[in-house]
Amino acid sequence: MKKTVFMDKYPVYTLSLKKSEVKYTNVLEIVNYFKAKIEGHPVAKFISVFDHYAHTKSLNGEIMEGLRDAQNIIFCFGQAIPNTKILAVRPRSIGICELEDSFIIEFIEAPKEEMHALMETWAKGLID
Repeated sequence: MKKTVFMDKYPVYTLSLKKSEVKYTNVLEIVNYFKAKIEGHPVAKFISVFDHYAHTKSLNGEIMEGLRDAQNIIFCFGQAIPNTKILAVRPRSIGICELEDSFIIEFIEAPKEEMHALMETWAKGLID
């Protein structure tokens, strides 16, 4: 995975996958892969899927050239509320985008290192 800093403040992790590298053929299949990982985790809680592409299209919003689909799977690892600020970084979201010949998986760095490592493992698990 590649780490970048988006807008000079958000640590974003990106995994770009050629379609030939994965057994999945569309975003929904990848969403379902992540949903199974979340539901199989003893703490994680699946919340929802947000179809970002459909939402933006319905607003006649700008969509980058070549983007075919863009969805977020939303979930939470929270098993404690040690302070009020923790709610600002929860729940988690993994963005899944489809381009003509690739999928892009992205998420912001998690505050808890072991949960971040788990999300990286899940993302890398997409590779055939």
